[in-house]
Amino acid sequence: MNVKRDDEPVRRIRIDAMRGGQLRSQQDLVVVEEPLEIRLARVAEPGPGRAISITMRTPGHDVELAVGFLHGEGLIRSRDDITSARVCGPTGNVVRVELGADVQLDLARLERNFYTSSSCGVCGKASLEAVHQMLPIRPVSGATSVSAGLLGTLVLRARSAQDVFRDTGGLHASSLFDAHGDLLATYEDVGRHNALDKLVGARLLEGALPLSGCVLLLSGRASFELLQKAAAAGVPVVAAVGAPSSLAIDLAERTGILLVGFLRDESFNVYTHRERLQ
Repeated sequence: MNVKRDDEPVRRIRIDAMRGGQLRSQQDLVVVEEPLEIRLARVAEPGPGRAISITMRTPGHDVELAVGFLHGEGLIRSRDDITSARVCGPTGNVVRVELGADVQLDLARLERNFYTSSSCGVCGKASLEAVHQMLPIRPVSGATSVSAGLLGTLVLRARSAQDVFRDTGGLHASSLFDAHGDLLATYEDVGRHNALDKLVGARLLEGALPLSGCVLLLSGRASFELLQKAAAAGVPVVAAVGAPSSLAIDLAERTGILLVGFLRDESFNVYTHRERLQ
C-alpha cells in the first residue's frame, strides 16, 4: 500500500563517528532528498496534466518551488496565471499546477532552455544572447542601493534563520532582505536552484513580484541560472557567499544588478554596478 510521506526536511539515522581515534555509535541528522515531479494542466483539464520537470529537492514548500520554477522558465509571470497548485499523488512527490485558459503556454521553451543550459556546445556571449532571445528579461529597477556596512551583516542575519542547516550542515539557502537589511524570508533546500525557486514562488503567490528594493543573499556560488532567476524576479542586488561565474557576471551587468561575491563579514568583491554601493 502506498502511503503519503511526511514533508520533514531531515531524517534521524545512526552512524559510526570517529572521535579521538575511536569509532562511536551515535545518532545524526541528515537532509532528506527526494524527487519532485512538476506537472502542468489547463484550467478544468482532467487527468494528471503534463510532466515537465523532475528535480531532486528537500521536501517542504513544494508548491512554491514548482511556481518559482515556472516563473524562472518564463512560463508564468504573475499569480493571476495560476488557477490552482497542489501537492498530489500517493507519495506527495508531485505538484500539479493548473493555468488559466488565456495563459500563452510554450512548452517547447523548456526544451530550448535545456539545450542552452546543459553545456551542449553554446558558450559565453553566444549562450547569453540565446537565453535573452528565449527569456527576455528587462533591466531591474535602478533606484535601489545598499551600504557596504549592511552587506557585511547579511550572512549572520541569514544564518540565524537557517534551522535545517544548523542541524545538518547540508543545505543551501536563499535569503531575501529589504534595503534596510531586515530579513524578509529564507528558504532552504539541498539544491541551490530549488531554494531560490521556493523563495520566488512564495513571493509570486503573495503578489509581491517584482522584488524591487530587495537584496538577495545566496549561500553558495552565483551561477548563471541563479542570476537569471533573480533578474526575472526583478532583484536589484545579489550577494553570494561564493564566487560568481563569468556568465553570471555578464548577465548581472546587462540587467543592472549589483553583484557581490565572496561575502565574508566586512570583505567582499564587487563585480558589477558599483554605483549601487553606498
